[in-house]
Formats: sequence, structure tokens, C-alpha cells
Amino acid sequence: MLTRKQSELLEFLVSHAAENNVPPSFDEMRDALGLASKSGVHRLVSGLEERGHIRRLANRARAIEILRPAGAPSLTQAVAAAAEAVTLPLLGRIAAGTPIEALSDPSNHLEVPASMIGSGEHFALEIVGDSMIEAGILDGDTVVIERASSANHGEIVVALINKQEATLKTLLKEPGRIGLEAANPRYETRYFETDAVEVQGKLAGLIRNY
Repeated sequence: MLTRKQSELLEFLVSHAAENNVPPSFDEMRDALGLASKSGVHRLVSGLEERGHIRRLANRARAIEILRPAGAPSLTQAVAAAAEAVTLPLLGRIAAGTPIEALSDPSNHLEVPASMIGSGEHFALEIVGDSMIEAGILDGDTVVIERASSANHGEIVVALINKQEATLKTLLKEPGRIGLEAANPRYETRYFETDAVEVQGKLAGLIRNY
């Protein structure tokens, strides 16, 4: 699936080639997409090439060939797929490490592919810390959370501790207590009385910016 910007670039490449019989320059692509620098264009072009939508020809100016390989989505399908996004509230930052103060800032929003979420209410949070790295959740990632007030043993959850601190951890249900387990050997599992921990949601997806 293409990102919105990749789809916009592919659409521009097709329309420019049809009107001018030559592909656009990197400056023209930058201006058409409203990007600040050509480095962003290079990343988008590389992404389209990796996905088989275009091919760059060596040692030739403006040498971008638009491909339509068998089984690849058409331009219309690619643009439509990018448009199938939902807007989620980005509620703030959450610790994957030592718990930080729970934040709730509904003024920020994030668009995610509709295919990433199922039914129910969802929200997004930015990860701070490294305690979930062995679960593939890194500092700076954005997690998509399905709002829920309960979860099963072993699920990764947003937990609110003593109504003040929020953290992302694996939930452990044990007799008489709740454990919040990290996915990094540097951090010990923390245990609390059952009523001290409130589940606020379950991990539904992850977004990473490179």
C-alpha cells in the first residue's frame, strides 16, 4: 500500500508524462508536492521504485519509467487506497520505560490506514523509552490503541497506574495482583494491587517514521 505522498507523486508523474512526453525534474516534483527539499522527493521516488511502480534508468536525465507490472494496483487503486484513511486523536506521549504522567490532548490528530484498525474506538500515542524494544516497539514510534477497559493475560496494553501514570506494557494477571512486564531485560516487571491498575486500551497497530 502506498502512502498518501507516494500516491500523489505517482499521479503527478503519470499526468506530467502524458502532457509533456517527458518525466518531471526533481525540482518540479518537489514544487508539485509542496516539499521543502529534494531529499524528500528522492525518498518518495525510491519508495515507488521499491514497490515496482516506476523504474529509474541510469545515466539519463529525467529518466523515470512508469511501470504497470501484472498484478500491481493501478494508479486509481493506489490513490483510492491512500484515501481510505481514518483520523484518530493523538492523545500525547506514553512511556515504554519508567511511567510518565498520563496525557490527554485531543487537539492533535493522526491519519492511519483504515485497514490498520477494526471496529471500536481507537486513539494514538507516541512512545517514549525503550522498555518494549524486544516486542518491536521503539522510542519515537506511534502506537494505535483500541480503547478497552479489560484485556487478557499476555496482551500489550495501555495501563494507568494509580490514576496518574500511564505506561505501555504486557499485562500479567496473577492471583491478587497485576504485573506490568517490559520487553527489555534492563527493566524489571512491576507488580501492583489489582485496583491500582486500570486498562485503558490494547495495542492494535504501530507506525514508524524512518
